Amino acid sequence: MTQAIGIDLGGTAIKLGRFREDGTELESLTVDTPQPATPTAVIEAIVAAISRLDTREDVIGIGLGCPGPADVAGRIAKVAINLTDWHDVPLADELEAKVGYPTVVANDANCAGLGEAWLGAGRRFRNLILLTLGTGVGGAIIFDGQLFTGHLGSAGELGLINLYPDGPESNTGNRGSLEQYLSIRAIRGNSGKEPAELGKLAQQGNQEALEFWADYGRLLGIGLTSFIYPLTPEAIIIGGGISASAEFFLPTTLAEIEQRVLPSSRTGLELLKAELGNRAGMVGAARLAWQKHLK
Repeated sequence: MTQAIGIDLGGTAIKLGRFREDGTELESLTVDTPQPATPTAVIEAIVAAISRLDTREDVIGIGLGCPGPADVAGRIAKVAINLTDWHDVPLADELEAKVGYPTVVANDANCAGLGEAWLGAGRRFRNLILLTLGTGVGGAIIFDGQLFTGHLGSAGELGLINLYPDGPESNTGNRGSLEQYLSIRAIRGNSGKEPAELGKLAQQGNQEALEFWADYGRLLGIGLTSFIYPLTPEAIIIGGGISASAEFFLPTTLAEIEQRVLPSSRTGLELLKAELGNRAGMVGAARLAWQKHLK
């Protein structure tokens, strides 16, 4: 029997799992990300963690999701957010040299999208978008069952589209981006509360919290309109920590989409909450390895 290893590299934890081609999860484990998280320390930690997995069955490859963009060939981690001194790290080459398995690297949000498309809320669809609402706003585009990253490898930065042209300055250069209005930081700034606190208040029927989430949903709907017209996805999956309160904002999101998008561009469109939680990146990384192997 054969298996692939999926790895989700985060700022505080590294998740690893072994998966068969049909999506069966054989084993998983989580280890702490070393601090400081330099490339050398992280690679050593990953190699040590892989040695703890049962690899007696043939391993066809490793997929690895990083918190930042990878090159189009899936070999180099260009930048890794929240990790130390990560600039153009030849991650695939380093791991292949140390563990001997073919390796492919991708952005963690892209892996999460691929995971949801494989085993999560998007498994019924061939064409979908994932939007992760959390510390930042990330995204992934799945086109005809495959992850779309463009000719540079960095496509799918959905949180960086423009929402308001005269909005606040951003370190991305695109002022007024979707991320600046929908991230955890934006929620804190606009409400003075944490998203989880607002979620609890909404569950209790607090009118102020309910109105906050309704307004949040409208902004999200406006942003999603910019994706729907050019991509006409079958489904949009909403993930990330903020999605825990999706029941309070998705209704106004859908209403905004229906108001702004012609039926010809949204026929059959489904707006869904992600299902895999913080496992999505690991699952998608394994799927990436399988897709590379099958090609």
